[in-house]
Amino acid sequence: MRAVFQWSLKSRTLELGKRTLIMGVVNVTPDSFSDGGLYIDAEKAIAHALGLIDDGADIIDIGGESTRPGAAVSDAPATTEGRIQELKVYGSRAPKIAVSAEEELRRVLPVIAGLKKLRPEAMISIDTYKARVARAAVSAGAEIVNDVSGLRWDSEMAKTLAEVKCGVVLMHMRGRPEEWRTLPPPVDIVLQVKRELREWMEGAVVAGVRREKIALDPGFGFGKNFEQNYPLLARFQDLQSLGMPLLAGTSRKSFIGRMLAKNGKDAAIPDRLYGDLAVQTALIMKGAHILRTHDVKAAVDAARVTDVILAAH
Repeated sequence: MRAVFQWSLKSRTLELGKRTLIMGVVNVTPDSFSDGGLYIDAEKAIAHALGLIDDGADIIDIGGESTRPGAAVSDAPATTEGRIQELKVYGSRAPKIAVSAEEELRRVLPVIAGLKKLRPEAMISIDTYKARVARAAVSAGAEIVNDVSGLRWDSEMAKTLAEVKCGVVLMHMRGRPEEWRTLPPPVDIVLQVKRELREWMEGAVVAGVRREKIALDPGFGFGKNFEQNYPLLARFQDLQSLGMPLLAGTSRKSFIGRMLAKNGKDAAIPDRLYGDLAVQTALIMKGAHILRTHDVKAAVDAARVTDVILAAH
């Protein structure tokens, strides 16, 4: 059975485990892997978020930078002054930041503000690995910071989250997006994810993030190529031993396209929905508390049915 948690956020608490919560994705980006460019305009992004809420989303996850396979990302200085100093020290060898904090804020803040104006009760998560963006988004009304780097790419992130006292999703990633195609295969991906999530979580706690603020995400597809995700699906219940709420994001991922391949050709993104619903159902049965998805309406129905089955167990 799925453990029940009280997830402490910025201004409220969510009960996790009695039913599956759905996190709807709003990418305010020109280059996300499945919907890049559709919602780069703030008004379109707000309208999309409202539609996801009407479809049953409990949380809206707003992101202003893509971490698709091959994307260039780097450790982000906490301030503009820090980036200037980095350029002085390294010159042309300074690590590239694919999207600056300023640009990311320009994309996401109008969406957060507009959504909160129209739906003050909306539960908003900001998808970012930059402390500066996290702080500004929480000030604008976000309750949760969803960091794909596991708080590792910005040295100020853990300290910032401890100060703003919001909810935190700490995700596992192997390597960086630009390295994924060349990473050596893991020996045991489930053990690696468990070990590293535990280490990163404990590091966050030492930095001042309260344990009841944290949820964990094994990072399906993030540095796990195709079949490397299958053991994570099959043994997802093993992650319950970490004693934390679990979030899973499999929506439209390439490994589902590989599962559904016909005649040697992976299923295209529009043809992955039913396969994803099967994966999401299995994950709920194995202990997932939150599903992150682009296809909210379908996921809501699948979760409702699966929750009834769990409750009757």
